Formats: sequence, C-alpha cells, structure tokens
Amino acid sequence: MHKNWTSWLVFALLAIIWGSSFILMKEGLKAFNPYQVASLRMLSAGIILLPFAIKAIQRVPSNKLALVILSGILGNFIPAYLFCIAETQIDSSLAGILNSLTPMFTIIVGVLFFKVQTNLAKIIGMVIGFIGLSVLLAAGKNMSFHNLSFASLVLLATLFYGINVNIVGRYMQQLGSLNVASIAFAFLIIPSALVLFTTGYFKNDFTNPTVLRSLAASSVLGIIGTSMATILFYYLVKQSGMLFGSMVTYGIPVVAVAWGLLDGESLSGVQIGCLGLILFGVWIVNRGHLRFTKKQDAS
Repeated sequence: MHKNWTSWLVFALLAIIWGSSFILMKEGLKAFNPYQVASLRMLSAGIILLPFAIKAIQRVPSNKLALVILSGILGNFIPAYLFCIAETQIDSSLAGILNSLTPMFTIIVGVLFFKVQTNLAKIIGMVIGFIGLSVLLAAGKNMSFHNLSFASLVLLATLFYGINVNIVGRYMQQLGSLNVASIAFAFLIIPSALVLFTTGYFKNDFTNPTVLRSLAASSVLGIIGTSMATILFYYLVKQSGMLFGSMVTYGIPVVAVAWGLLDGESLSGVQIGCLGLILFGVWIVNRGHLRFTKKQDAS
C-alpha cells in the first residue's frame, strides 16, 4: 500500500512539473531559438547531475552504459528539440493531445519489439484517458491543424518516449534512478554545448532583461523539468510499470487547467467531467502492470 501511494505522489509531482514545462519553454523562446532553448535545457540538467555521474559510472555495469546513454538520447535529447521546434508553429492544445499518445506508443512498441504482455483492461483504461484528454482540450481551446509537418514532430517525440519507456522497463529495473539519469545527461553536455556554440547563442546580449528571463526559464526547465523529472520518471516506471509511468502524459492537462484558473479562466462542468474521466482511465491502468514474457535476457 505504501508503494502504491508513493507511486501516485510521484505521478502527481511529475504531472505538475511537466505540465508547467510548456510555460517555461514558451518563456525561453522569447529570446532564444528552439535549438538554443532545448540545448540550454539539456546542458543545465547535465551540469547539475555531473557530480553524481562520476560515482554512477562505477555503479552501473559496463554492458549497460550504452543503453543508459541511448535512453538519454531517445527519452530526452531528441524530444527536447522536437518539442521546441514544434512549439514555434502549433498551438499547445494540439501538442498536448499528440503528447498523450505516449502510452499508446508504449504498448505498440512493447508488444511488437519487447515481448510485453498486456490485457484488455489496460488498453481500455488508456483509451478512456485519451478520450477524456481530447474532449478536455477541445472544450477549452480551438485547435489548429494548419501545420501538420510541425505536429508530426511532436508525434515523433512521443514515439521516442514510448521506445525509451520500454528500454527502461526491460533493461534498467535493477539500476538506480539517479545513476541512470546522471550518466545519461552528463553524456549530453558536450553535444548540447556544441549546438549552443554553432547557433550563435553566445552572441546574445546578456544584459537584456528578456534574455535573462529566457535564460532563467530554460535553466529551470532543465534543472527541474528535465533532470529532477527524469529521476522521478525512472523511479515511477520501476515501481509501477511502464504503462502507468507513460500515463503521466494524461495528468499534464490537469496542471494546464490549474494554470488557466490562476490566470482568471473559468472551469466548466464539461472540463471537470473530463478531468475525472482522465483520472479514471489512469486508475484502471494502475490496477495491474505490463509484464515481459519469460525469456532469457542476453544482456
């Protein structure tokens, strides 16, 4: 029971952190281009976790290091750039709906390539949550599909998320969350710094208040919205299963609605009902976990 409540607490905390990330991303884009915002996000996360990575290298088996680095690239590095680029052309409602496809990709990738077992109840729970999310966002904002090419970038990011969740669930169950995250982000310091250098980031006027605000927002996005959130996410996947972990994407709209209320927006009965539907879907999924079939793991 304690583990169950801990998982729900981590779930809620992740929803709050990632639900607030869109605001920080938007603030960062006021002064920097999307490549710079994403690079600052990865760089700040890597620098914060670098001291832990030094010890983590000794704790993670050498045959797992490549997978840990791959997890960082697929689950954080590439999606960070895809989301920042997409956010320059599509509205947040569309991005939120597409981002919620992560659990679906988790199931599809898991069943097709990772020999994951699932059941009808979990699929129903996922569908219920997605329906609730779609109606919630449709009721709150007008969605624009004017640029499907940029929308496809978010879709691609969710595919990478689904692959990463399966990698974590299958190969990293015995590795500490802090060890995995610190090694992954420490490896991303150099490529992130190179992107900043080649995109002219250091030519910005750092006495400009707008630039400083964007820098602060991008740094907080990396330190809290990436490094801290990734550690919590790895922990959640290990404790409560891959699909429940991926269902965090359904909790993000709850935070978005809360931000709207703080900004003076009203909450309709339809929106309240949709939020309840989302949580009901998550509850159904959490009644059991996805499992890998019993087979020898060559790794």
